[in-house]
Amino acid sequence: MDKLYLVGSNLWTINSSLGNGSLVLENQTAKRNSTTDPLKRNEDMAKVEVTVLCLILFLALSGNLCVLLAIHTTRQKHSRMYFFMKHLSIADLVVAVFQVLPQLIWDITFRFYGPDFLCRLIKYLQVVGMFASTYMLLLMSLDRCLAICQPLRSLHRRADRVSVLLTWLLCLLVSIPQIHIFSLRDVGNGVYDCWADFIQPWGPKAYVTWITLMVYIIPVLMLSVCYGLISFKIWQNVKLKTAHGPSMSLSSSSRGGTAFARVSSTRLISKAKIRTVKMTFIIVLAFVVCWTPFFFVQMWSVWDTNAPHEGT
Repeated sequence: MDKLYLVGSNLWTINSSLGNGSLVLENQTAKRNSTTDPLKRNEDMAKVEVTVLCLILFLALSGNLCVLLAIHTTRQKHSRMYFFMKHLSIADLVVAVFQVLPQLIWDITFRFYGPDFLCRLIKYLQVVGMFASTYMLLLMSLDRCLAICQPLRSLHRRADRVSVLLTWLLCLLVSIPQIHIFSLRDVGNGVYDCWADFIQPWGPKAYVTWITLMVYIIPVLMLSVCYGLISFKIWQNVKLKTAHGPSMSLSSSSRGGTAFARVSSTRLISKAKIRTVKMTFIIVLAFVVCWTPFFFVQMWSVWDTNAPHEGT
């Protein structure tokens, strides 16, 4: 029996004890039962977790609400970049409301108090928010890549709406397994909690590896390709400007299609586009920095039987 829950705007918290917030393998549980009571928890650690979750919840709610307010009041709120940023902030709010807040309540009460339906629903929405936040960031990066690498393409607002809608639908679909994995279960002595039940011994490995691939490895690879292409295009742009000099103007386009394409490519990569690329890159960098330690520990814990655990 294993338990995994997700907290933070783009951050999970792991605690290898059998209290709230753990991912524990069945064979590891048996080894620790002699020293750890699954019906008790470390109260000092619980207080730290509650404090951290309160801080994360405040920052996630206030930060993303401020972003949505700023987008709503700006004159450029209908631009492509702001459209994707709006949905990224909405996805992060889903994380705050359906991941961080339930986890905060759960840490305060220690056990999950609610029906089986609520247990499954919360676990489902937790992963929906996690996928949505990741894939909205990926979608925004893909849009910046196209804006830089294909500046002459037509801009269709409807296509943006369709891509965002399909992304939300994808997140809803890939999160469905949570409904079947988690349920209200007896954890001992008639005590019930919202736990996962995996097929041993490969179930936990398959689950964690799947989450790692879908949320971290595949998105990071795609983000790396996007920003590799963007960097190459910007380098090519700077090289072209240096070769032709600042006197180059759009009037030279009349000399032929090749000249027009080169000048358009040079001039359409504006400072505004470069700024949006820098902003998106910083968000992506924060994504990688926050997720890398977590997924490293998660994969280590399920694939290495000798991985260290609290209470051992």
